[in-house]
Amino acid sequence: MAAAAAGSGTPREEEGPGGEVAASQPQAPTSGPGARLSRLPLARVKALVKADPDVTLAGQEAIFVLARAAELFVETIAKDAYCCAQQGKRKTLQRRDLDNAIEAVDEFAFLEGTLD
Repeated sequence: MAAAAAGSGTPREEEGPGGEVAASQPQAPTSGPGARLSRLPLARVKALVKADPDVTLAGQEAIFVLARAAELFVETIAKDAYCCAQQGKRKTLQRRDLDNAIEAVDEFAFLEGTLD
């Protein structure tokens, strides 16, 4: 069975002791001790969501998606601000780098005037 799968482009399976079949590629842990899928503390994100009077219920999946979206947003604006710092021949981000990134990138237009 493993020889037939090897040439077909599918992941190769190996038979272990006892006859069970195990995939040769490790699977990413989805839960369990030490598995951290979000860098932001979900309890804090949930507290921020609940601070909105229009929100009555927020499921764990929604909290996780909001946390992940916030992480991606911070990563994106930080990279763009770092590019502005590099143009100024610096490695340290300054507030003016964030201002320049907000002005230069159309997707950040909603932030104009918020850092004043």
